[in-house]
Amino acid sequence: MIKKLLTLPIPDQYQVQTTHITMTDGTRLPISVIGQGAPVLMLHAYGMDAREFLPFILPLIGKYEFYLPHFRGFGAAKNIEVTPFDFVNQYAEDIDAIIDHVCINRNVESLPVAGISMGALVMWSYFTHFGTSRISRYLNIDQSPVIHNQPDWQGGLFGDRQKEMFAVFQEIVDRTLPYAQVEDFTHLPFSLKRRVTDVERLFSLLSVSRPRSKAVVQALTHQNDHKLAFYNHQTWQHKMRCLQAYLAIPYDFRAVIENVTIPVVNLIGGRSQLYDAKWQQKITRMLPNARDVILPRSGHAVPIDQPLQFYKLLKEFLQY
Repeated sequence: MIKKLLTLPIPDQYQVQTTHITMTDGTRLPISVIGQGAPVLMLHAYGMDAREFLPFILPLIGKYEFYLPHFRGFGAAKNIEVTPFDFVNQYAEDIDAIIDHVCINRNVESLPVAGISMGALVMWSYFTHFGTSRISRYLNIDQSPVIHNQPDWQGGLFGDRQKEMFAVFQEIVDRTLPYAQVEDFTHLPFSLKRRVTDVERLFSLLSVSRPRSKAVVQALTHQNDHKLAFYNHQTWQHKMRCLQAYLAIPYDFRAVIENVTIPVVNLIGGRSQLYDAKWQQKITRMLPNARDVILPRSGHAVPIDQPLQFYKLLKEFLQY
């Protein structure tokens, strides 16, 4: 009996399919697709693999078909380079092509979109360049449309600690620039590999709030000397290019806010160290049709800090 059970085919709705959609520049971008039902688009964070959404969407795949694009340079698209320096704009153009493909193939006029962190920043760029006509509603997960602090806006990335943290990022970008053409991470000087992974761990730890989340991050990101010597970090170059753009480009999408009239749920980590909750609430008040959902115990990485609450809120958002 056990042997027979193990050989039973997995129902189609539980299988992750990988499709490729052609972008405007001819690049074929991989999209993970799972489920049966109304189409939903979910956009992942910096350094994330789109398939990391799977634990949260599996209970919903009987009602929805989830499209999980892999941004160039990450996940299943880790070998696809981003040519323009402004990677956020490139990603927004890619998302436009994906939404166009899904709407045509699924015969829908619009679809709901959820974006977390960098994926949400991409959506602010998308709204700026392509409008909202093909988005039925939007779930913005702990992301401000403004990255750099300004005289009239102090709610940028890292808030009061922005100058300090940007100096850390600038230092690691400057140190890695001479090795930009070195594809294999194992060929970097050991001290530089250690510094790169230490900065990544710092960023990850700042993204979570709860002790158990920090313990998980520590366990997943720790590299002893032996492991680090042979660590094949395939996305390090792209991560450095993204950091360069974050530091150099004054991303500020506030001008489009009043035009985003679709329903918006602004999901905020009450303890987020990346985007202060009070400044995020200001964005909600600026949007014509938005509401806040604040998780007081969560940091920036809401799905890690409060996974059950994230699932419930995602389900509620889709049933809206």
